[in-house]
Amino acid sequence: MDDTTNNAPRRRPGRRRKSGVVQPEHALPRKAPVGGRLRPLSMHDIAQIHSASLEILDKTGISEAPSVVVRAISERGGRQTDDGRITFPIELVTKALAGLRNDVTLYGRTPDRDLDLSNAQVHAGSGGASPYVVDAQDGSYRSATLADLYDAARLVDTLENVQFFSRAMVAGDMPSTHSMDVNTAFASLAGTSKHVMVSASEPAHVRDIAQMCYFIAGSEQAFRDRPFLSLNINHVVPPLRFDAGACEIMAEAVRCGLPVMVNTFGQMGASSPVTIAGCLAQTNAETLAGMVFAWVLDPDVRAIYGARPMVTDLRSGGMAGGGGEQAILTAASTQIARYYGLPNSTIAGATDSKLADAQSGYEKALSVTMAAQAGTNLITQAAGTQAGLMATSFEAYVIDNDMLGAILQSAAPIEVSAATLSTDIIAETVRGEGHFLGLPDTYARMKSDFVYPAHADRQAPDAWLANGAPTINAAARKTVSDTLAGHFPRYIPADIEQEIRARFDIRLPAARMQTI
Repeated sequence: MDDTTNNAPRRRPGRRRKSGVVQPEHALPRKAPVGGRLRPLSMHDIAQIHSASLEILDKTGISEAPSVVVRAISERGGRQTDDGRITFPIELVTKALAGLRNDVTLYGRTPDRDLDLSNAQVHAGSGGASPYVVDAQDGSYRSATLADLYDAARLVDTLENVQFFSRAMVAGDMPSTHSMDVNTAFASLAGTSKHVMVSASEPAHVRDIAQMCYFIAGSEQAFRDRPFLSLNINHVVPPLRFDAGACEIMAEAVRCGLPVMVNTFGQMGASSPVTIAGCLAQTNAETLAGMVFAWVLDPDVRAIYGARPMVTDLRSGGMAGGGGEQAILTAASTQIARYYGLPNSTIAGATDSKLADAQSGYEKALSVTMAAQAGTNLITQAAGTQAGLMATSFEAYVIDNDMLGAILQSAAPIEVSAATLSTDIIAETVRGEGHFLGLPDTYARMKSDFVYPAHADRQAPDAWLANGAPTINAAARKTVSDTLAGHFPRYIPADIEQEIRARFDIRLPAARMQTI
């Protein structure tokens, strides 16, 4: 057992659901790496943070709890204080931590795209819910549309290292929140067979999204067995206030069999303490409150611990997602999730840069690498997002896919065995040709042990100049153009799509979903 979890509350084993093997259409090139070697907190540090979080929940509590939370928690020993805050007794939190599932899989539409969240397996994906998109033609910012969201899903569908599609942008051309929620789910599911994460504005919208998923899966039970869509839910407004509407949405999602991302977004120095330790203690308490609530609703719930503490630039009050403080804060929050043995997600890659440039590259690489090395199961916003999550760049998706290939490879364990120590090969080679380039082992491992970037340039300088001094940005833009011109997958069968269009006001024209 990893020593990060030695003192964590005892957990019951979850129930794993197995599925038949299907020949993959889009097989990922290698197994998910297992992180967890980066541990910025000592065991004593984690124990103190855990204790502080329990104290916050038990003594201070969380305000503005809706009746669905008050009822659920009160029945399990919680109480309301004189000033209306609901408290979570330590015994209840401990029971929930011992009972929450630790075997969660988020499913794709085919088994080769499933995401196993057990242990410290690392998966990176999109996200951001940005209001703007970076125009591929001139680099300007414009309001995002439903068609942009569909295009983003189609592009991500082809990028092997962007392994799930969390709603990348807000479809600003939708006439209502209901239209936006339903159409976002439809466009995402039409564009990719990878696991999809969306949001909902009201409980009734959750039911409609779930019904759409039931249609696509073939039945409600088929979806419940292999849920290929989950909901991002921000159940609290830091510091320590429930979002009543989001709690109602979580309750409805649990009833409908949707996995729930239990997300918290405190900003260090603004809506949480300015110290990393204090920020972690408050954010952990807020996240645990949501996890306990979900577990009380259904002990078999697929709930993902989604602590997302963010850093504030105290000079301006804005978010500063690209700094070293953010990277270490993210890694520490992941270590806490692993202490509990909970499937987890976090944000990394929230660059402050407005374009896919050098600043974007170093800021994303720093935060995503540390999240992967810490063992984050789901790294959201790891590709495509710019300007502190305010904009989505298709060009950046392609560049970031190269980056993620390198980062995920760096998190893979090093195999040390008689075969890999290669002492016999060394002895033969030094007495023979004097190099290893032509050996069968070298040729075989060239294909299995290395990740080769599709757009980063590795030519010698003379060859690079002779080929016109290409840039990674230009190569990425061409890939975007070629992909969007030709990749129109049909992941929703025609008869099911017709049924969905008859039931819901789908705003994505059928003609937009085929090669022109």
